Amino acid sequence: MTPVSSKLFNRKDKASVDTLRLLAADMVEKAKSGHPGFPLGAAPMAYVLWTRFLKHDPTCPDWPDRDRFVLSAGHGSALLYAFLCLSGYGLTIEDLKNFRQWGSRTPGHPELGVTPGVEATTGPLGHGLAMGVGLALAERHLAARFNRPKFTLFDHHTYALVSDGDLMEGVGSEAASLAGNQGLGKLIYLYDSNDMTIEGHAGLTFSEDVRVRFTAYNWHVSVVADGEDLLSVKMALEAAKQETDRPTLIICRTKLGAGSPKEDTPGAHGEPLGPEALAATKAHYGFEGKEPFFVDERVTKNFLELGRAHAATRQKWEETLAAYGRQYPDEAAELNRRLSSRLPDSFEKKLFSSAKAAFPPQTPVATRVASGKVLNLLAKDLPELIGGSADLAPSNKTLIDGEDFASALSPDGRNFHFGVREQGMGAILNGLSLHGGFIPFGGTFLVFSDFLRPAIRLSALMSRKVIYVLTHDSVGVGEDGPTHQPVEHLAALRAMPNLTVLRPADAIETAAAWALAVSRSSPSALILSRQNLPILDPEKYPQVTEGAAKGAYVLSEAEGQAPEAIILASGSEVPLALAAQALLKGKRPVRVVSIPSFELFNEQSPDYRETVLPAKISKRLSLEAGRSLGWDRYVGPQGKILSIDTFGHSAPANVIFEKLGFTPENVARLVESLFS
Repeated sequence: MTPVSSKLFNRKDKASVDTLRLLAADMVEKAKSGHPGFPLGAAPMAYVLWTRFLKHDPTCPDWPDRDRFVLSAGHGSALLYAFLCLSGYGLTIEDLKNFRQWGSRTPGHPELGVTPGVEATTGPLGHGLAMGVGLALAERHLAARFNRPKFTLFDHHTYALVSDGDLMEGVGSEAASLAGNQGLGKLIYLYDSNDMTIEGHAGLTFSEDVRVRFTAYNWHVSVVADGEDLLSVKMALEAAKQETDRPTLIICRTKLGAGSPKEDTPGAHGEPLGPEALAATKAHYGFEGKEPFFVDERVTKNFLELGRAHAATRQKWEETLAAYGRQYPDEAAELNRRLSSRLPDSFEKKLFSSAKAAFPPQTPVATRVASGKVLNLLAKDLPELIGGSADLAPSNKTLIDGEDFASALSPDGRNFHFGVREQGMGAILNGLSLHGGFIPFGGTFLVFSDFLRPAIRLSALMSRKVIYVLTHDSVGVGEDGPTHQPVEHLAALRAMPNLTVLRPADAIETAAAWALAVSRSSPSALILSRQNLPILDPEKYPQVTEGAAKGAYVLSEAEGQAPEAIILASGSEVPLALAAQALLKGKRPVRVVSIPSFELFNEQSPDYRETVLPAKISKRLSLEAGRSLGWDRYVGPQGKILSIDTFGHSAPANVIFEKLGFTPENVARLVESLFS
């Protein structure tokens, strides 16, 4: 290790850094899997950040004004776990020994809610970098909304440790570009520039000038020539905190697997060092002969003291919050409600009453348009609703009327221009949600949910309340053709665990879908039509809002006698089902079931599901302008599925639907065929 000024760092610091390195290496060795190279090289810069700059209190990990740290290079989780263990977050040496094992608190990559002190689930490279942008936007917004003279409730930084891979991934580039555009001065990233990837030297594929690139993004960029030099890292971080108008990237030159026989080789990345190489590494750092997971008492004392450094700051913050509540009771009540994720009382009743007035039955409306109106109804009572679109707000209807767009000049703006950056948008939404105090939403066309999918998956994995507004939901897109007509996307989204997919049939079901989305503790995807759809008259169908909340319900019962067949449909195909039922009146008694959400319906009790889809009625037909995957569980072996299992066509929407058999006459014929 390069000598540093004894006035700032001493042997105790060196021993602490090396303990972090070797605890990580021991964890990987014992697990027989993992990534030792990153912790060995990145430990010095991480130590400086964590112990000299990070405002945190291990006794209160969810303190709202703590600094946020995201390990974007999530494969280096062993380094983070070692720090959390030594700093007093409740992890034990036994937890470190259980690294990557079933049920452990130290999984292979950091997971939100599993390990105290972990701010975000990371591992998919680039996403931690991008989520950090959302965290920084959240801090800026809350500071503008709630801080008052003499009452600073929000004044914290967002830090991340990023890798070569994070900078290669497109999602990182998208978010970094937007962060520079937004001028996020409290966003500071340490870049572990070790120039190695799994396949070899990074220069094989990554030869750009990162400094020039991020300067062009409007970032402040500095370089630490030797990442082992604690003083240089400290000076770079101090300079970064002085830069208030731009985010900062600190490029730290490091060595993958530093101090090991595998230093600067791909072999140090993703496999244990092995007993001989690990022993040599320990000898290099002066730990020769020490047992695995050795921690010197002075190191233990050092970390615990540093971990308690901000306890008084946190206690002072709580006193400030209490005084704030006395002087600004309304603002304090709103802040408390938002941070505790509580919704206003009776918001659903108010929403449904307003929605029924806003959507007269005689006026058809596209569900994307209805969604925009519902969003604005909700936004009046839910100031935590915040979001935008990937440059499609006029089409997605994701604009909150009367609110500013977020920028350095309007830090409390509730609307966002994300630009044509679906991947970055999704990850930033996750960051906003992770911070607390927000219900973020983001819009694009359903067909472009492919770009969003990794971020949606992380929303689901972390159980974050993020709302994805996905419009232009079928071949009803029309003339734009198969490139813009989603057919497989509904099935793909439904395949994702912990994601609620809602495809409402009309404006009233759309209001119910939004109410559900803001109420659930996990992400939701609203699947909305481009084309106008008739309103389900509340006088005729009073069960719509309550039924939609259960995922599926009997919308229209057979008249006069027990039903002999069931037509099931979602979204724009529900009116088609009703039209076919009308054609069959007097011929076949048919029940129509609206099924806006598979996930919600599957959550209902067996008794309820039986009332909607009685086992004795085996003649069933499902309608949906998308892939047939998943519908078989509802139609059963004697049922039929009208779907689209090929790509679409360029033509007017009504022509496409007719050519593909989505007409009342064809649906009626298919029902009749169930009896032949």
